[in-house]
Amino acid sequence: MTVQQATYFLLNQLRSIYSEGEASSMTDWVMEKITGSMKTERMLYKNELLQPDEVKKLEEITSRLLNHEPVQYVLNEAWFCGLKFYVDQNVLIPRPETEELVEWIISNCKFPVDTLRILDIGTGSGCIPVSLKRRIRKAEVWSCDVSATALAVAKKNAESLGTEVKLLQLDFLDQNSWSQFPSFDIIVSNPPYVPEKDKHEMQPNVLNYEPHTALFVPDNDPLLFYHAIAEFGKIHLNTGGTIFLEIHENLGEAVSTLLTSQGYQTELKKDMQDKDRMVRAYLSR
Repeated sequence: MTVQQATYFLLNQLRSIYSEGEASSMTDWVMEKITGSMKTERMLYKNELLQPDEVKKLEEITSRLLNHEPVQYVLNEAWFCGLKFYVDQNVLIPRPETEELVEWIISNCKFPVDTLRILDIGTGSGCIPVSLKRRIRKAEVWSCDVSATALAVAKKNAESLGTEVKLLQLDFLDQNSWSQFPSFDIIVSNPPYVPEKDKHEMQPNVLNYEPHTALFVPDNDPLLFYHAIAEFGKIHLNTGGTIFLEIHENLGEAVSTLLTSQGYQTELKKDMQDKDRMVRAYLSR
């Protein structure tokens, strides 16, 4: 099988379950992973034969993709804020909307930064704290997650991307765990926020593979993480500090109202698709 034949084979297989754009993008990504060559290089050597181990790898990857497994898990990599992160089924796949949250935080920082302490709650892959540490080198960055396996992924990414992030395993909803933390200038979180009732609207590649504990919240208490973060902020947010949150597109007003009731001033921000996606909050002290 030549490089060109392999490309057409994978593309045609993926077209059966993905849009043309998605199929084409995944094909390029997979072929680059298999051959180690960019698209322009592969075009030059399109008639070269793949090695037997490369053909075997292509077949294995194709099979997994046709089962709706996300390409990021299949290849164990995802791009976020221009950085390549390791990902597996223990963590959520980083989303473009969360990149917008990181950029919003950075745009609100006053440079040069001398002393700044940041906490990311529910860190998953570590994409938020690692990206912030890469951009704000002098910041002291902390992260926590209830999952030991997720923290192992975050640790792997922090090390591979040359960043120092303090990682803690704890259940943030247990207020007894809060004594482990100092005070912070910035608190950020992309917590679970999808109501259980919305499961039927999820795509198979999300519902069947991504960790449910990082996605879903009870229908009768969809704001439980935001309530906990608001309470935590009243104790651990420095004067002049700010909370940045990613939210469900339908819960913008509800989250803002909750924070306001706890003494915060808030700002609701839309994402690139014009959906309510982020909230900034600070205490009126």
